[in-house]
Amino acid sequence: MVVITGSGPNIHEGVTTLIAELMRAGLVDGVTTSSAVISHEMGGTLDLVKRCPGESLGLPAAILPRGGDFELTLMDDGAIRAMSHHTPIDWALIEKLKQSPGKTIIKAAGNLGYPMGLWLEHFAQEILTLAREHGRSFEEIAGLGADGRTMIGMGARRGLPVLVTIPQLVGGGAVGLCIGDSLTLTERAGRLAHLLATADVIIESGVALTQEIHDGPFETYTGHGLWSAWQGHYSYSLAGKTLIRIDLDPALEKVWEIERGGGAVQQAIADGLPKTKMFKVPFRMEMSGFARHEGSLPLIGDLGSIWPLLAWKCSEALGIELQFLSYPQQSDPGKVMRDEIVREVKPLDRERMLQALRSGEMKPS
Repeated sequence: MVVITGSGPNIHEGVTTLIAELMRAGLVDGVTTSSAVISHEMGGTLDLVKRCPGESLGLPAAILPRGGDFELTLMDDGAIRAMSHHTPIDWALIEKLKQSPGKTIIKAAGNLGYPMGLWLEHFAQEILTLAREHGRSFEEIAGLGADGRTMIGMGARRGLPVLVTIPQLVGGGAVGLCIGDSLTLTERAGRLAHLLATADVIIESGVALTQEIHDGPFETYTGHGLWSAWQGHYSYSLAGKTLIRIDLDPALEKVWEIERGGGAVQQAIADGLPKTKMFKVPFRMEMSGFARHEGSLPLIGDLGSIWPLLAWKCSEALGIELQFLSYPQQSDPGKVMRDEIVREVKPLDRERMLQALRSGEMKPS
């Protein structure tokens, strides 16, 4: 079982935390994700932040995001002092933010919050250096110090692969750039191909451009791996696999049903015809390979509602007890869940990461 995750709702709905638990329980064997998710997991998944008007703090409007807000990561001073050993901290700015009027919200961790976001930008450079030194991906090195309730943290503990895909390398600021620089594109594509080749079931959750992920340059069934296989290089096939996609777009299900009704998508490709005009729907890239795959199944709905049902049904059927279950974020249990993630899931621990490297704790993934 391999899960292909996007960021955004997967973080906010507690799905990445749930997937980490499914990895611990032995139900998920590998994950692909985005550089933004790696960045958020390094910061502790979800943060409590205070948003304040940036210009009133003396910050130039030209560098502030739309709306002009600047965010303070609400964390204890001891944690900030630990960051200050490696990143310069403006304590006067923090005090201004504490005194400034503003709004407190829960959001994806790190990102544009001060000082967490800036610390991650600096820390990413050190992780990149270590990744190159040890011949590992950025994700593997970061996972050694990450909380076990994150996907990268559980991946490191259990020796399970957690990899950013090539289309998802944009995001997370310097973290995304350092992830991209830690492996060549060819090596990253190869690792992803080997991971997907081992999967019987692939679940796609809230992610775009998946045809470029599950097909890729080495896949022969619906992808572009013909010439790699022709030359005797590595290749794999999606044939015989189950491909599940959780998506809000009803057009995906419509195209899937059209293909099941008579193979019109495959015929359009065979005839070189434009699919968007034929089916009268906005035709996203991932619809083509997904609809044509005999083992595909669209689950149209809110991933925040679908994932806990999937996890609960699977664990119940297999007699496995889960220690964490996500809930839709707008529900009362979902609000409690998000508070728990903010409180319990900790940012990456640099000392733990370095100790794991020194002691040779890193498991092959």
